[in-house]
Amino acid sequence: MRTIPFPVVDEVARHCLQEAEPETVHIEVHLPGRLDPAGLRKAFHEALLRHPRILMREAQGRWYRRRYAWELTERPDVEVVTFPAPGRDALRDARTRALTTAPPLTDSPPVRLEVVERVGRVEGSEATDAVGAAGTAAAAAAPRKLGRATPAQRQGTVLFLTINHTALDGPACLRVLATAAEIYSGKDNSPTAPPTRAPEPQPAPTDTPSNWSPPARVAPGTPEPSPGNGMLVTELPLPHRPKGAPYTVNDQLMVSTALTIAHWNREHGARPRPLRITMPVDDRPRDTTMPIGNGTRLVEVPFAPHELTTSDMEGLLARTATRTRALKSLPRPQLGHGAAILTAPVTPVAWRAALTRGLRRAAAPWTSTTLLSNIGRIPYPLDFGEDAGRAHAVWFSAPARMPRGLTVTTASTAGRLHLALRWSRSLLSHGDGAHLRDLFEHYLHTTDVEQS
Repeated sequence: MRTIPFPVVDEVARHCLQEAEPETVHIEVHLPGRLDPAGLRKAFHEALLRHPRILMREAQGRWYRRRYAWELTERPDVEVVTFPAPGRDALRDARTRALTTAPPLTDSPPVRLEVVERVGRVEGSEATDAVGAAGTAAAAAAPRKLGRATPAQRQGTVLFLTINHTALDGPACLRVLATAAEIYSGKDNSPTAPPTRAPEPQPAPTDTPSNWSPPARVAPGTPEPSPGNGMLVTELPLPHRPKGAPYTVNDQLMVSTALTIAHWNREHGARPRPLRITMPVDDRPRDTTMPIGNGTRLVEVPFAPHELTTSDMEGLLARTATRTRALKSLPRPQLGHGAAILTAPVTPVAWRAALTRGLRRAAAPWTSTTLLSNIGRIPYPLDFGEDAGRAHAVWFSAPARMPRGLTVTTASTAGRLHLALRWSRSLLSHGDGAHLRDLFEHYLHTTDVEQS
């Protein structure tokens, strides 16, 4: 049995597991048609074999071992693909499971694929809002803006991929799903080439807020008594970006997130403080050579309180672009140099686990304000053939454990932006999430400088 020591990201996540807020990544892919159960199960199984690094489980070991390790298996230990019974609440229930139940690390692979068939027309906010088991009433009462698309009202099939984030991330599992689509349909699902951009000069240093003071926290809204995460997904127009603009759509999303939280905190009486927004950076190729695992590195984009206004949107976007480019260009370990030192195998892993949890609690005030994970344009067609069709919407969501308590995840498919807000119930309620969604939509529109 081949074993692989846990990388730094996996070990830190393994040390800090919590049953109340499982570290899951959720991906949902909306298809216009129907899938053949046997054909899909066979195709996904074959895709797992083509990406053998995903076939892993945590190896057993004694308490004094120096490292956690993954065992790579030749075959899946469990049936990964399931087909829940269709029904009015099937979509909501699958989202709830994605937030509350992580695939166990003891079974290979730590991934679950649920195939949900939509039957009949889903009405109201339940069409695009996903909440936990206790949130149905709040979902029904949540305000909706006229004209916002509700793609879940369409007939078809939804694929729910639930990933244990200790082992894998969303882009890696999307690569496996694209391979399954190619096997199932017999059509080419190779990634499209990324947009080409002219080489840019190294950004000049700019004045940025100091990282030596604790950043702002997301102000508490109306916490709910049930533990875990809540989630809301919605579809928005992609923001317009003038040709030749010095910023990217990712910078527009970053600014929208910062302005949304600043507005929310003002409404809730929080004292202005600098914001720091964690941004994953993924440099992996999207073809079949893509390394499977947790492959992103994290950087933090700072904002001073006085910057977070719409009076000079072009200036704010340009400064944000300069900061994000500079951060992306800097070589840095995935979780920083401190995590690399903390996970050095010089003491038993159980001792390091206790130390890591203690340091995480002590460092909570310095944790970034929130996380914005922009997957960007989905590079794969995700074409499942004539009967099932191509994906017309793809949502991701990242864990939202305290002290951040809120994550923002975006992706674009078929010319639309797919936004997922995910929050800790100990911080926010579903009504709070709906308000944050409306604020984000408003500020995203303000980044369209030609229309503002």
